[in-house]
Amino acid sequence: MQLKAVKTNMMTHSRGIVFVVSGPSGCGKSTVLHEVFKKRDNLYFSVSATTRLPRPGECDGKDYFFMSREQFQAMCNNGQLLEHAEYAGNFYGTPRGPVEEKLLSGFDVIMDIDVQGARQVKEKMPEAVLIFVAPPSMEELEVRLRGRSTESEEKVLRRLEAAKVELNMSTMYDKVIINDEVSKAADELLDIMDNSHRLNDQL
Repeated sequence: MQLKAVKTNMMTHSRGIVFVVSGPSGCGKSTVLHEVFKKRDNLYFSVSATTRLPRPGECDGKDYFFMSREQFQAMCNNGQLLEHAEYAGNFYGTPRGPVEEKLLSGFDVIMDIDVQGARQVKEKMPEAVLIFVAPPSMEELEVRLRGRSTESEEKVLRRLEAAKVELNMSTMYDKVIINDEVSKAADELLDIMDNSHRLNDQL
């Protein structure tokens, strides 16, 4: 996912905060994040590392950090990944270095990762704020998934089953946002970010 920040509202802090955003496929999470990045310009969207080959048009360091399995395994062994997982025979993970660099520069870091990845990040960075974006209902989620008209019935049913599991795990998150309207959900996320900084400033 490509996110471009628009300089409309600058919030400066001595150190940024990691905000992990998760949610089931079809919940509108990516759309909400795009809206957030329009309203705030000191945000860094975390770039994942992967062992899969680049697709046409993808750029190393922008879309993903592309690397060999040996390089990825070395980073994992050296504790240089905040989270990692294997999908369809390829490894994906979040490099710690770029995240720490942005945090020290005062940027808030947004991670768009799944529930398993969120748990790993929280273990390594307890100060990270976990935010779960949920659909208004399972019925609405099904409408959104079917509205794509790009997936088979089998895949839609798999996504719905996966969503039930993820929603049950949302209790591990610090905050839950119901995405019944994009701009409202984006404003809620921004309020969570601002309140997190206020709490940090009081410590």
